[in-house]
Amino acid sequence: MEEKKLIKVTVDGKTYEYPDGTSYRTVAADFQDRFPCDILLVNRDGKLCELHKLLDRDCSLRMVTAKDIPGIQTYERSAVFLMLKAFYDVVGQDNVERLSLEYSLSRSLFMRAQGNFTLDAGLLAKVEGRMRELSNQALPIEKRSINTDDAMELFRKERLFHKARLLSFRVNSHVNVYSLDGFVDYFYGYMVPDTGYIRCFALELFEDGFILRLPTLKDPDHLGEFRPSMKVFRALSESSLHAKALDASNVADLNTAISRGGATSLILTYEAMMEKKIGDIAAEIAARKEVRFVMIAGPSSSGKTTFSHRLSTQLRACGLRPHAIATDNYFVNRDRTPRDENGNYDFEGLGAMDVEQFNTDMVRLLNGETVEMPTYNFKKGQREYNGNFLTLGDGDVLVIEGIHCLNDQFTYALPKESKYRIYISCLTTLNVDDHNRIPTTDARLLRRIERDARTRGYSAQATIKMWPSVRRGEENNIFPFQDSADTIFNSSLIYETALLKPYVQPLLFGVPRGSEEYIEAKRLLKFLNYFLPIPADDVPKTSLIREFIGGGCYHS
Repeated sequence: MEEKKLIKVTVDGKTYEYPDGTSYRTVAADFQDRFPCDILLVNRDGKLCELHKLLDRDCSLRMVTAKDIPGIQTYERSAVFLMLKAFYDVVGQDNVERLSLEYSLSRSLFMRAQGNFTLDAGLLAKVEGRMRELSNQALPIEKRSINTDDAMELFRKERLFHKARLLSFRVNSHVNVYSLDGFVDYFYGYMVPDTGYIRCFALELFEDGFILRLPTLKDPDHLGEFRPSMKVFRALSESSLHAKALDASNVADLNTAISRGGATSLILTYEAMMEKKIGDIAAEIAARKEVRFVMIAGPSSSGKTTFSHRLSTQLRACGLRPHAIATDNYFVNRDRTPRDENGNYDFEGLGAMDVEQFNTDMVRLLNGETVEMPTYNFKKGQREYNGNFLTLGDGDVLVIEGIHCLNDQFTYALPKESKYRIYISCLTTLNVDDHNRIPTTDARLLRRIERDARTRGYSAQATIKMWPSVRRGEENNIFPFQDSADTIFNSSLIYETALLKPYVQPLLFGVPRGSEEYIEAKRLLKFLNYFLPIPADDVPKTSLIREFIGGGCYHS
């Protein structure tokens, strides 16, 4: 028997040898004791590989666990597959009309289920029990490539029509499908090798569906705390209803509309719905005669600037006189700016703001005094006064946008009744299909990549690199206060990913292979591949998406 060629594998700078054809799972087992949680994937020279794959070349490997973003994404995806299999086993596939993954909610996934069954605690207990049986059996999750037409026919037979319609827009001749004990599904992303890796999960009833609770990136061995924002949940539910009314609940629906020439109608209808929502908010503010401060906060790339302009227009239509205030003008001077644990300036913490001066100025305005408003000189790192005086009269309101606008510590001196607080975020409810969700952070990241390139000259690689830091700032300074808002405005546009695709795709192709950001760029490219593109010709100049692609009529 011919002896197998030895493959050189470098891990943490040390080289090892394995026979050609050895699985990555076997290699990972030799290094598992170095990690506190399971190795779920390997990074081979900048490319993610599932553990069932075989060594076929000399390479460098980095182990990927659930403490890495691709790892926790893989765990989540695999847990969804396990839950779907268990649900169909318990209920019977013929009794399931629809089982859909809607959106992420407080470290959990919200699901809806329709069919010939009663969704109650007893049913979920049976499904969770079946999940644990399958997990204990460590059944293989198998991946195979099949002809796209065959895959479409397979999913039609399994009554997974949303998947068949999605694949009808794929130009690839073959697609990868996963199977688990006879249950077959299509997923966007990687899987663990068997069900034994999926041990931390729970099912609970919630509102008109149920949640699949999962571990977090920070603590992959324990369930994340479920403390949902009910205001965010209601905003998501409202957006889902709007999408269904427009027959655009998933990418297949959207692609169908685009391919039939319905993109313009979809754009204008959704823009009209958004304008009505802004008008309703303005009317509510106008009805509260004591409101003088409209406080707007939201995470990066939510469209706060354009929203502020559009809201101001609607406030004028209601007979009010809005004045824009940027909280950035109340930064402390650079020599007083706190630093983070790495010694860098922390511009996002409340300590970077002159809270006392802000409150002093706002109280004086509220009392009818004339106040000289500051301007922050970012080049000098100093606050300046250039003769910009402001006095509030009857009908005057301040529209204030900033990261801390929902935090009562920032506006501690202002009477509660004088403030109307708005939380704005891009809460996308459009999913790839019923079993593959689109994270809301992806929509914001795509917006940010295009705007950074257009207005700041940043590469997609630079934007992706800074994104985790941006997200940490949001977790600390914005998300904890979202439920204190009087209203939540969802800035997500059902058509925006199809619109952004021609802008962002070339930028993502510019991320160098082998860079740390390449894996994320490749994931986003694969995601964009599901969408048919649409041109920006029919997007109104007032549209919120113009803040990111340009061509808008507002100038900050």
